[in-house]
Formats: sequence, structure tokens, C-alpha cells
Amino acid sequence: MRHAITKFPDCKYVWYLDQHALIMSADSRVEEHVMGAQRLEDMMLKDHPVVPPESIIKTFSHLKAGDVDLVITQDKDGLATTSVVLRNGEWAKFFLDTWFDPLYRSYNFQKAETHALVRLLITFVFSTYADYLKEHIVQWHPTILSKLAIVPQRTINAYSTVENGAQYKDGDIAVVFAECSGTGARSCASEAERYSQHWRASFGAGH
Repeated sequence: MRHAITKFPDCKYVWYLDQHALIMSADSRVEEHVMGAQRLEDMMLKDHPVVPPESIIKTFSHLKAGDVDLVITQDKDGLATTSVVLRNGEWAKFFLDTWFDPLYRSYNFQKAETHALVRLLITFVFSTYADYLKEHIVQWHPTILSKLAIVPQRTINAYSTVENGAQYKDGDIAVVFAECSGTGARSCASEAERYSQHWRASFGAGH
């Protein structure tokens, strides 16, 4: 994403979509389908746990669509980074530089991008080491949360299988083949085959 913003400085939005995915709706535009003011206002999950189900860190209840610079979804495991929309600008550059900072990479998170993002959104505060051992007091990181909107998963990040989260339905903008592999029972190519006919009909055989 950082490369896209640098290479195309005049673009208004950057949509990062995982390589194991297909855009299924040729008529849907990010600036309308996701970032349109009224549509985003209607979709935003406000006062919603960032790390479900019971996280005390929640999206801002007063946030307006015009203030949103980052749109993301959640799946059964929490925040999902396979499809993310970012408004281009100085905040986007700050966010990406922070998210992909080598310091965060050095933590060796189990799910690198996802867990690094969660770590960005929260701050652990404790007065003594004993307090740290007893309990983490979690506070929000307003620099990120004040620009973040979580939307229903199928808005930009429907999955090909229900096991991973909300499953794709006709009319969704994209389908993501979550946790598939190059070979084996869940081959990305095999899963994509069932959607390819629809994709060709939407975009034309020449694309």
C-alpha cells in the first residue's frame, strides 16, 4: 500500500486486496460502494469492540464518515487485513509507516500484519511490574481509532468459505480465498474456479 501511495500520489483511495481474491462486481466503485459519505455512515459499526467479542477498546460512537481514513472488517478471528481501504494523504503515510515499522515486525506476531495492527490500536498501561503481572489496563490509541471505521465483513471482504467468516453472496464486491494454499484440499486455484465464470461475465473475456 505504501508503494501505491508513493507511485500514485493523486489517487484518492487505495484498496488493498489480498492476492488470493477476485473482484466480483465490475460496476462497484470504492469511492461510492465504500467511501460514499451516506453509505459509509450507514455501514460503520460504532461503539463496536475492535477485538471481539468483549474488548473494551471500541470504535468511536461519534465518528463521522468524512473523518474516516481507514476502513477494515472483522472475521471470526478479529480484525481482517485481507481487504482494506485507505484514504490517501498524510495520515495514510503516517499510518503505513507505523504499521510496517521494523520494530513491530521484530515482535514476530503470529499473524504479522493483523496482530501488529491490533498492537497499534491499544496501549498497555501499568504503574509497577506487579500490576503488570496482575492485569493489563487497556486504553485506546486515539490517533488510529479516530480515523478507523469497521464495516460488515461482506462489504469488502467476503470469504469463499463460511468456516473463515461471512461467506460471499451474489452482489458482493469481492471474494477472498482465506487461508487457502497453492496445493492441497484447499487450493486457491480450485476454490477460485467456481467463481471464475461469474468473474469473466462481469469483466469480459479480454480482461
